[in-house]
Amino acid sequence: EVQLVESGGGLVQPGGSLRLSCEASGFIFSFYEMSWVRQAPGKGLEWVSSISSRAWDTYYTDSVKGRFTISRDNAKKMLYLQMNNLKTEDTAVYYCALYRDGNSRGQGTQVTVSS
Repeated sequence: EVQLVESGGGLVQPGGSLRLSCEASGFIFSFYEMSWVRQAPGKGLEWVSSISSRAWDTYYTDSVKGRFTISRDNAKKMLYLQMNNLKTEDTAVYYCALYRDGNSRGQGTQVTVSS
């Protein structure tokens, strides 16, 4: 059974930083591309970023390019999202997911960017 557990969310002021973590289990982590998706209040799921299985390639939605960095540690079965220069529009629940459409995702971690 796929299990994904996110952590690291919180309340931060605009311009601040957070690092999200995701612990994976129940599947061969190193075989899969992994993604972060988010859901802002009252909106649908939005793909944020993906990383290839060996971390050779990374992908970002335009709104986070240059601010967010996705990474992974296959030995630890961990996925990360470093978020810098956060904006109020980044406020959302962030999910670690096995697929870019958000299927097979964790329970999420709340990120609130507010002054």
